[in-house]
Amino acid sequence: MNEVITVNGDSSAARLMEVQRRIAAACGRCGRDPETVQLLAVSKTVAPEAVRALYDCGQRIFGESRIQEAVQKIPLCPGDIQWHMIGHLQTNKVAAAVRGFSVFHSLDSLRVIQALGSAAEIAGSRVQAYLQVNVSGESAKYGMAPADLPEALEVLSEIYSIEVAGLMTIPPFAPDPEAARPHFRALRELRDRTEAACNCSLPGLSMGMTHDLEVAVEEGATCVRVGSALFGERR
Repeated sequence: MNEVITVNGDSSAARLMEVQRRIAAACGRCGRDPETVQLLAVSKTVAPEAVRALYDCGQRIFGESRIQEAVQKIPLCPGDIQWHMIGHLQTNKVAAAVRGFSVFHSLDSLRVIQALGSAAEIAGSRVQAYLQVNVSGESAKYGMAPADLPEALEVLSEIYSIEVAGLMTIPPFAPDPEAARPHFRALRELRDRTEAACNCSLPGLSMGMTHDLEVAVEEGATCVRVGSALFGERR
């Protein structure tokens, strides 16, 4: 596990309150209830003690991106945490993933969808999942093309072990948070068109991180994935 700057209980509370304040301010600007935005604390590379410090401040939803790290960390953390898998999901690791995670943010292909569905069914569990969509068209980014979304939803309609939570995207990084706005807006508009065309429900939009969470909230995010603002910069 990589070393990160650790935080004590007092600074954990201050960091959490500041992120909550940012979310509330963004909601105020666009007439939303802050309760409609879920804060996902991204704890990858963070020690269990730092997870516990934030947990003691009231945070209950945490996200990891590496299966190997997560399977070591999760047993050392409070048992009522809801763990989200936010990293790229490999088909050969889905069996281990369904034992630790209840929500997945990165279903990006039919192959992964089918593998996760089978693993969850074998484990006797039902997981929630976001479909990751590459709305920016970046070749280096994971995510299915928007045109592939209807087929993925049709496949998912036959898989009882996966409940579709919504859509997820990661925009190209840019120093100016406003540069992410067109991509967040594109995901929301794609969600709205797909719901109408496919007669389905895609309630969640997982988008926005530490530096651009306000823009994401203003464009409709229901889940923001925040790491460094809560745990400090990773070394």
